[in-house]
Amino acid sequence: MAEWSDQAISLGLRRFGETGAILEVFAREHGRRRAMVYGGASQKKRAPMQPGNTLNVTWKARADDSLGFFTVESENERAAVYMSDAESLAGLSALAELLAAALPEGEAKPALYDAAETVLDMLGDVQVWPALFIRWEIGLLTMMGYGLDLSSCAVSGSNDGLTHVSPKSGRAVRGSEAGDYLDRLLPLPAFLIDNTAPATPVDIRAGFRLTGHFLAERLFADLNKGVPEARLLMIDRLERAGRLSPG
Repeated sequence: MAEWSDQAISLGLRRFGETGAILEVFAREHGRRRAMVYGGASQKKRAPMQPGNTLNVTWKARADDSLGFFTVESENERAAVYMSDAESLAGLSALAELLAAALPEGEAKPALYDAAETVLDMLGDVQVWPALFIRWEIGLLTMMGYGLDLSSCAVSGSNDGLTHVSPKSGRAVRGSEAGDYLDRLLPLPAFLIDNTAPATPVDIRAGFRLTGHFLAERLFADLNKGVPEARLLMIDRLERAGRLSPG
């Protein structure tokens, strides 16, 4: 009998048979995994396993390559806490769906897991979490091999006055060095290179545009997938709340 236990973020579940469910999680030391939960279709068991909740799971199976089954204990039921907060709930759903769509199965990424927990824990503060979510998306791109280089200008090598990012190379650029190519570049929000800079609604819009470009054109393009719709819904909710400027 194969077995392991881990802390995990729920990525979603679907009914399996009359009473069971298949739970998908991002486990800190075991990566994205799926397994059966006996009786998981019941309301009592389903509620703690909603996407974005943190669980303690134990997986057991006859062999390592089997689907197996989870036993689950709830640790943090965020979905219930954020149920009445449309922006926070949209952020929770977007993060869970991005992980579910982007991660390879069974590949541990503890640093990404810890960063995801930090974002999820901050979703109650709408003044903070949108900028944190953008930084998390940059981390996701880096962990998946599509990192941006915001350390110096791709043209001059200087590390000051950085205002844009090349949509092709993912490298930062000084607007003053871009010449006729300026309108082809993506704006670089100041808060991504200066921790003291405020994250204004204009900058939040620019940040999501920046990460969204590389998510769509690099990460998910290589996976032959589209960016999850939940991310678009999150941006729409934030726009309606005035947290980012209209597109």
